[in-house]
Amino acid sequence: MITEDEISLALDWLVKNAGPASKARAEREYLTEYRKSKKAILMSQSDAKTVSERETYAYGHPEYLEVLEGYRAAVEADEKFRWLQVAADTKIQVWRSENANNRIQAKVG
Repeated sequence: MITEDEISLALDWLVKNAGPASKARAEREYLTEYRKSKKAILMSQSDAKTVSERETYAYGHPEYLEVLEGYRAAVEADEKFRWLQVAADTKIQVWRSENANNRIQAKVG
């Protein structure tokens, strides 16, 4: 049985972490787009003749790899918030079901 205190904690967590979760999502989305820009910038800096060679240069460049590390961290932070939110939402849904079942049993019994 999930207690009302546990539900209160879950709701408080959702409210308290809305800002940080939003910031984590924004960082992830920004880096998704910035990664494309960084690739284009690095490709334009390459002296290679073909697009394929310029792309290889960009993908292997330390600055691009640094962006990827930042992107990995952003995805990790965003996913952590997402799964914690799923857990809190699930707990709330289970509590609702338990309470609905208790009301039905009280009426029947």
